[in-house]
Amino acid sequence: MVAIAFHQTIGTLHSQGYLNNSGFHHEFGNASVKLIPKGYKVNVGLSKGGSGTSNKRSFSVIQASTAHTSVSGSVTSPSSNSTNGSPKKSNEIALILIRHGESLWNEKNLFTGCVDVPLTRKGVEEALEAGMRISNIPIDMIYTSALIRAQMTAMLAMTQHRRKKVPIIMHNESEQAKSWSQIYSEDTKKQSIPVIASWQLNERMYGELQGLNKQETADRYGKEQVHEWRRSYDIPPPNGESLEMCAQRAVAYFREHIEPQLLSGKNVMIAAHGNSLRSIIMYLDKLTSQEVISLELSTGIPMLYIFKEGKFMRRGSPTGPTEAGVYAYTKSLAQYRQKLDDMLH
Repeated sequence: MVAIAFHQTIGTLHSQGYLNNSGFHHEFGNASVKLIPKGYKVNVGLSKGGSGTSNKRSFSVIQASTAHTSVSGSVTSPSSNSTNGSPKKSNEIALILIRHGESLWNEKNLFTGCVDVPLTRKGVEEALEAGMRISNIPIDMIYTSALIRAQMTAMLAMTQHRRKKVPIIMHNESEQAKSWSQIYSEDTKKQSIPVIASWQLNERMYGELQGLNKQETADRYGKEQVHEWRRSYDIPPPNGESLEMCAQRAVAYFREHIEPQLLSGKNVMIAAHGNSLRSIIMYLDKLTSQEVISLELSTGIPMLYIFKEGKFMRRGSPTGPTEAGVYAYTKSLAQYRQKLDDMLH
C-alpha cells in the first residue's frame, strides 16, 4: 500500500508537469525522492516500515516556491505563547477547513464516496493554491480523512506555508507503528506539525453508486431519485450513508478530538471532503438540516474560522488568486503575519 501511495503521488506530480528530469535525484534505500521542477523545489518522502506500518500510507511534500518567500526561523504562533512550557490559551484560535482538490473520479464525473483515488493535475494545483492562501495563518495540528486525496491536499498545501514546518502523519494504530515512527530530536519535533488521519472524516459512503457515472445513473434511476440520494439529509443511496449518517460520525469526532485541541489553544487545519465538512460546518454555524443540504463547497478553497470565547466565527473563504482582501484579519493573526514579515528583514 505504501508503494501505491508513492507512485500515485509521484505519478500525479510528474504527469501534470510539476517535475522534469533535469533535477531528478533519488535515494530508494531510504524510500525518498528529491525532484527539482521548473519553479520550485520538491522533496517527497515516504515512511518505510514492517507489519506495523505496511497498511498505512504516509508521505509529505516540502516545497519552497521561488515566487513565494519562506521563513525558517522561530516564530511564535498566537496560540503557543508560554511561560511554563505548556500552551497558553489565546483569545483567538484559527480553524481552517479545506475540501480536497479535484480527484480523478471528480474529473470523470463518477460517484467516489469512500473509494480511494488521488488528485488530478487541477487538484494538485488547487491544493498548492490553497496553501498559498493560508500561508500566513498559524497551524499547530492537521486532521485529514483516511483517503489519499485529502491527505495529498493537506501535504501539498503545507508546502506553501511560510513557517516551513514539516507535516508528519502520526501512526498510532499499534504500539509497533508508534515506536517505529518516533522522533528522537526535540528540535525536529518543534519544526514538525502532527497530522492525524481518521476514517470518521471520510467522505460519506455512497454504497452501490460508487464508481457509477453520475449522468448514466440519473438516466437509469431518474434525475429526481438521484437528486434525492445526493441532496436529501436523511435518505441514503442503496447500501450507503445519508448526510445525516455522515454527520453523526464526523461531528462526533470533531467534538471529541478536534474541539479539545482548539480549547487548549491549538490552531487546527482540517482537510477532508464535501459531506464530512458540510457536516462540521452545520455544527459550527448551527445550520438546520434544510440549510445544510443547499451548502456547496468548492474543491481546494480554504475556509477560515476563528474560535473565541467558546464560539466559532466564520471569517471568510477566498475566491480570488490570493488571500489579500479576502480574510478580515483579527488582531492576533495580523501580529503573527507581521512577525513572519519581520524575519525577512
